[in-house]
Amino acid sequence: MQRIANLLVIQNNRVLLLKKPRRDWYVAPGGKMEAGESIYEAAIREFTEETNAKPLGTHLKGIYTMVIQEEEQVVDEWMLFTFVANGLIGTPFEETREGILEWHPVESLAFLPMAEGDRTNLQFAVQQRGMQYGTFHYTTEFELLKENIQMSTEEVNHSNGK
Repeated sequence: MQRIANLLVIQNNRVLLLKKPRRDWYVAPGGKMEAGESIYEAAIREFTEETNAKPLGTHLKGIYTMVIQEEEQVVDEWMLFTFVANGLIGTPFEETREGILEWHPVESLAFLPMAEGDRTNLQFAVQQRGMQYGTFHYTTEFELLKENIQMSTEEVNHSNGK
C-alpha cells in the first residue's frame, strides 16, 4: 500500500497550497514516502522539494485511508499522513513541475476546488485541536462516495506525581 505525506503551512492566517495542473485542484504539498523513511521525514522532504522552503513547528494532524473503487470493487488504496506547520523559512517557488504554489486565506479551504476528503482533513488541520482519522471512498473520477471520520483530542496531564 502506497504511503503519502503532505504538509500544510499556516502563516498569518493563510495557507500555502499547490494547484495541480491535472484537475486545477488544490492540495497541500506532499508526496510518496521513500523506503525506510519516517512519515515525518517524508513530509518535511516532500514539502521542501516542492516549495524550496523549510516548514517550522511541524506536527501530525491526521491519518487517513483513501480508497478508489469501481462499483463495489477496490481498484486502489493508500494511506495519507497530513501534517501542519506554523510557518516557514525561505521564499517558496511560484511554480514547479508539480504545479503552482499560492497563498490563500484559511477560510478559502471551504470553497477552493479540491478533493472533498482533502477539504475535510485540511479544514480540521487548521481549525481544531487533536488528531483526525478517517477513510474516504472515491470513484475513479474522485467523486466522494462516503467518508468515515474519527477524532481524538489532546488531553494534557500536568500532575507531577507528588
